[in-house]
Amino acid sequence: MILIAVISLGAIGAIGAVFLYAASKKFEVYEDPRIAQVQEVLPGANCGGCGYPGCGGFATACVKADTLDGLLCPVGGAPVMGKVAAILGKEAASAEPMVAVVRCNGTCAARPRTNQYDGVKSCAIASTLYGGETGCSFGCLGYGDCVAACNFDAIHINLETGLPNVDEDKCTSCGACVKACPKNIIELRKKGPKSRRVFVSCVNKDKGGVAKKACANACIGCGKCAKECAFEAITVENNVAYIDYTKCRLCRKCVAACPTGAIHELNFPPRKEAAPAVNADKVKPATAPKPAAPKADAPKTEVPKAEAKPEAPKAEAPKEEASKAEVPVTNATPKAETPKVETKEETNQK
Repeated sequence: MILIAVISLGAIGAIGAVFLYAASKKFEVYEDPRIAQVQEVLPGANCGGCGYPGCGGFATACVKADTLDGLLCPVGGAPVMGKVAAILGKEAASAEPMVAVVRCNGTCAARPRTNQYDGVKSCAIASTLYGGETGCSFGCLGYGDCVAACNFDAIHINLETGLPNVDEDKCTSCGACVKACPKNIIELRKKGPKSRRVFVSCVNKDKGGVAKKACANACIGCGKCAKECAFEAITVENNVAYIDYTKCRLCRKCVAACPTGAIHELNFPPRKEAAPAVNADKVKPATAPKPAAPKADAPKTEVPKAEAKPEAPKAEAPKEEASKAEVPVTNATPKAETPKVETKEETNQK
């Protein structure tokens, strides 16, 4: 009985194995071995910043794509994409580095609190209940959903301002914080040369007076920045300005034109306009001797002056003649005195 059971079970197992092998061959799904090779060089963050579900989906998309244009691993950047291109025998697409930017400047000092929220400290939950603790219903709630979504420890809430701060060195532009923010105030922008950027740090769509009352740093939609921009990089829609980083030339004229300081400039050197204005009074006395130098170096002007000197005595000569003309006048007085002497002799004769 035991032998019969063993033989029957072995036969059933063999027949099942044959059926499974036939099914695996018939329904086999071919997978390109290069997908595994590409996935090995990827950082394995599975952040979804590339637009695909994890690194496996991105590796599959790279293998199936004809070119790598439009495909970029935000975490690995250009070095990783170079390795992927070497595996697939394609050219790596050049992409400019991006960084997360917080477009809200409603600090605790600029946005006075009008109420207090006692619910769950989550931006997603609070945004579904009401507009926030301040009069600005567009600004940052400050409960840190973006901080929890970041896998690279690149964003933190500033306790003084109540706003998130982005660490540029750690940010990989994965876009997780952008998706986590219910107010849509975080944006991926071009990192720019030397990490220099200019952007409008406000998303308030209320009219100027209402926005200014809710936040002292709000954009009032006056349009002065758009008039100042010579590259047509600034547009004003729904009472708020926006700077297109693909057109912006970082001239920073719009920053000075903004009356509320809603436009921010990051990582720029100090402006050179203020320095000449302060040193102008100090430079003037130093440059004063410069016009005197040509006077000292002009010997030609001294020659005519030396020639004019002999003419001076000619002018003095008539003065001497005039003095000679005065001599007879002085001689006339003694003539007037002689008759007086004669009168005295006459008196003696008498």
